[in-house]
Amino acid sequence: MAFAANSYAGDGHHTASYYAASANPTPARTGLTGGQQIDICIVGAGYSGLSTGLHLVEKGYNVAIIEGARVGWGASGRNGGQIVNGLNASLQTIKKRYGQDTATFVAGLVQEGGNIIRERVKTYNIQCDLKDKNIFTGLTKAHMKELEERVKLWASYGIEHQEVLDKQQLREHVNSELYEGGVIDHSGGHMHPLNLCLGEAAAFESLGGKIYEMSPVLSVDTEATAPVVHTANGSMTCKTLVLCGNAYLGPVVPALTPRVMPVSTQMMATEPLGQARANQLIPTDACVEDIRYILDYYRLSADHRLLFGGGTVYGGADPRDIEAKLRPHMNKVFPQLKEIKIDYAWSGNFALSFSRVPQMGRIGNNTYYAHGYSGHGVTGSHTFGKILSEAIDSDLSRFDVFNKVPWYPFPGGHVFRVPYSVIGSWWYGLRDRLGV
Repeated sequence: MAFAANSYAGDGHHTASYYAASANPTPARTGLTGGQQIDICIVGAGYSGLSTGLHLVEKGYNVAIIEGARVGWGASGRNGGQIVNGLNASLQTIKKRYGQDTATFVAGLVQEGGNIIRERVKTYNIQCDLKDKNIFTGLTKAHMKELEERVKLWASYGIEHQEVLDKQQLREHVNSELYEGGVIDHSGGHMHPLNLCLGEAAAFESLGGKIYEMSPVLSVDTEATAPVVHTANGSMTCKTLVLCGNAYLGPVVPALTPRVMPVSTQMMATEPLGQARANQLIPTDACVEDIRYILDYYRLSADHRLLFGGGTVYGGADPRDIEAKLRPHMNKVFPQLKEIKIDYAWSGNFALSFSRVPQMGRIGNNTYYAHGYSGHGVTGSHTFGKILSEAIDSDLSRFDVFNKVPWYPFPGGHVFRVPYSVIGSWWYGLRDRLGV
C-alpha cells in the first residue's frame, strides 16, 4: 500500500498510547488510488467525519471518507475519553457575545453529543467501556463560587443533571485532599475513545460507507462545481465535500488555516493498579477534570489504570518528556501514587479557536466544514456531525445558527499567535495559582 509520509502523521500508524495498545481489532483499509467519484466525500476519519458520515449513510447517501493516516489517528483516538457537556466558552460568555437567542440555542444542544454517543454504542453494539458521570473539581473558594454559579445558570436553561458537592461529599467520589469541592454531572461519562471511533467506522462501513486510509490530502479544489480532493495516489470528485481535518488539516485549505490553532495536550497511563486500589482513588468511577485554565483531567480505565492528562503546548509541538511534565500534577492529586510506574505517555493536538466556540460553515456552495472544538471535541464533534448531515440533507435551521456566529483571528497572525497565546495562558495560570 503506497503512502506518502507527511508532516503530521509520520508513517500513519497510531501513536504509542494506551488506547492503541488496547484497541479492538480493526481491518487495514486500502488507500485512495486513481480517479474516483462519490456523492459525498468527507476528509478526516475522526469523530466529526465519522459522525457526519454515519448520519448520512443512515439517510441513504453514498459517502466516502478519506483519512490521511489510520481511523482515529488524531485527537479522536488520543483524548481523555470524557463525555463533558457544554462548549469551552460558557453559556454566559455566549450570551454576552452573541445574544440570548444564541445562548438559548446552544443550551438546547450541550447534552446532545453525549446522547448521540450513547445511542451509537447501543445501536451498533460498540465495545468502548462506556460509563456514566463526570465531575468538575474546584481548588479554591473562587472556583467553587464559579461552579455554583454554573449550576444555577444551567438550571435556568432547564439543564438539571448537575449537583454541587462540598469537600466531604467530593471525597466520596475523588479521594484527594487537593480540592475544595466540585460538581457532579450525572449526564456526563467516559469511554475508550479510540474504540468508540473504530466502532463508529465499522458501523459506517456496515451501511455501505467507504473509508480510504493512508491517503493524506495534498490539495482541495473547492471552486469547482464538483469539488475535487487530491491525494498522493488518487483523486475524488464529489457533489458535496465535508472538511473534518480539524487540528490536522494544516494548510490544505488556506481559507480555514487562520481560523484555528493546533494545541497539544498530554496524557499518560499508569500500570494496572488493581481494582481495590483503583476504587480507593475514584470510588464511583466517574471521570474528573478541574476548572483551571490549564487543567488536569483523569479517570480509570477498564483494566484499573489511572489515565491522567493535562498541560498545553500552543502550536502543537510535543514535549520532550511527557511523564516528567505530568507526574508532578498527578502526585499533587494522588500522593499515594508517587512510586507507581507509568506504562504509556503520549501527546495529541486539538484545534483551538480564538473565541473558544466551535466553527461550522460553508465554502462556496458545496463544501462544508466543522472545527475548533477547543478541547471539548468528544461531544461537540458528534453534535456538529449531526448538524452537518442535516444541512446536507437540506435542513439548514441549526447549521445557519453556527454559520452566522462571527469568528476572530488570533492576535499576532500566524507568526505571533503562539507567543500571544502563551502570554495569555500565563496570565490565567497566575490567576488560578492566586485563587482569584
